[in-house]
Amino acid sequence: MDLARFIDATILKPDTTLADIKKLCEDAKKHGFAAVCVPPFFVKDAVKALEGTPVITSTVVGFPMGYSATPAKVEEIKKAIDEGATELDCVINICAVKSKQWNYVRNEIDSMAMACQMRGKTIKLILETGLMTEAEVTKLCEMAAEVKVNFVKTSTGVNGKGATVQIVELLRKKLPPSIKIKASGGIRDRKFAEELIAAGADRIGTSAGATIVNS
Repeated sequence: MDLARFIDATILKPDTTLADIKKLCEDAKKHGFAAVCVPPFFVKDAVKALEGTPVITSTVVGFPMGYSATPAKVEEIKKAIDEGATELDCVINICAVKSKQWNYVRNEIDSMAMACQMRGKTIKLILETGLMTEAEVTKLCEMAAEVKVNFVKTSTGVNGKGATVQIVELLRKKLPPSIKIKASGGIRDRKFAEELIAAGADRIGTSAGATIVNS
């Protein structure tokens, strides 16, 4: 299996440096990864480093807690797109989900998706499945399908449990085929990455991309 084409090479640590971003981009070009996922602060730098290559620049929105206001998330999306991001990994408002404020959640997903898709960009909706019940995941998948997001992503890798084969299988069962799945959080070896892909993942978000493809 050509794992490289599934990988979103990721670095989102709070102490990330420009040198880290440049190395990430060099690895992505060398191995032919699908994308890099970087902090919003470094979007311009990643775009510049990847210029002339097929590697996509992705960044995060509302990361990692998800509880910033919807207008703030929309502005984050707009700024990231202005700076060259092609894919936006957007954290849902977990507090709103846990409070069963479903109208708020639905409206936020719609607002974020519209901000991305009206400008021809890709939204990956981060559900933070490690903090969700199966019923909540199911409800969120229904909303994602209604809004027609591009991807549903399992986790930030910061809060709760990361990706599992079981959650990817559940997402694949609950989502229409048109919505892709990104698994992330705790993916550090080839065997696990291949298991997630077999379960239905279309992308693998990992900070261990080079290790995975070289193993």
